[in-house]
Amino acid sequence: MQDGLYYRPIPQDQCGRWPLAGGWTGFTHLECLQRGAAPRIVDSAPDRVMAALTAPRPPVLGLTLDRPRLMGIVNATPDSFSDGGRYDPATHVRALAADGADLLDIGGESTRPGAEEIAVPDEIARILPAIEAARGLLPISVDTRKAAVAQAALAAGAGMVNDVSGFDFDAGLAPLVAGAGVPVCLMHAQGLPATMQDDPRYDDVLLDVYDALAARIDRAVRAGIPADRIVIDPGIGFGKTEAHNLAILRRISLYHGLGCPILLGVSRKRFIGRIGGADLAAERMPGTLALTVAAVAQGVQIHRVHDVAEHAQGLRLIAALNKNGKAGT
Repeated sequence: MQDGLYYRPIPQDQCGRWPLAGGWTGFTHLECLQRGAAPRIVDSAPDRVMAALTAPRPPVLGLTLDRPRLMGIVNATPDSFSDGGRYDPATHVRALAADGADLLDIGGESTRPGAEEIAVPDEIARILPAIEAARGLLPISVDTRKAAVAQAALAAGAGMVNDVSGFDFDAGLAPLVAGAGVPVCLMHAQGLPATMQDDPRYDDVLLDVYDALAARIDRAVRAGIPADRIVIDPGIGFGKTEAHNLAILRRISLYHGLGCPILLGVSRKRFIGRIGGADLAAERMPGTLALTVAAVAQGVQIHRVHDVAEHAQGLRLIAALNKNGKAGT
């Protein structure tokens, strides 16, 4: 954002004039957005904006971001909305690795709508066996809002922190991440899980979330975390209605302007079931894959999913379609 204007690159596969975030797609035109005004299509933006949009993103946990990456979800919780208590987390990490996950996100506290906070010792006890099982298998992210839990996870072998509160929940987490020198994902959420879906409101959800993420990045940098260690997540379903979720997903490439890799977590969420006609969370893989494919087309780098094997197959097909080559060869 510059001078009240926001610039969203309009991806064009590989034929764009400029590379998008150094990845697999490009753009030639941008959508210029402004509060209270209709969008405009433009063919240029200020130099600072273009630099943020085109610069290659640094690797995350050693993973280059020149292709989409799959983050396998490991819920070490009995009450997750989608798969709580249905598998042994320590066994599940090996299954996700075999299915084609690039990294794992291990969490011990449910943050579904209506979820209550659990005690730190309980959260640590839930995640440590899974982290120990995953150590040396794949890069590990710990999904937690709490500094004490993150500290235990990093000591056990995790290499990244995924904080759904974006450092809003625990003031001790930012200095811990800074001191440990690890990457962090800062997610946007409006409110706490227990009440976040009661009546979420925004003036302009797409731009409000952009501004909130920019503020979170600034706060993290002031805390001593280099910008090249920050990943951002717009927080689909966290204090957002179905209409809010769809507005963000339609124009998610806007968030490349923040200069950080984008992580997207839509897997099996309730609005997918409502729109797609799938009451059970476990039946929402096709809808999740559809949204993942759409986000990949907008250059989103990291996709947090339950159904890794199916998404890995889908991404292989996208990669094959996007390969340059002569017709018929």
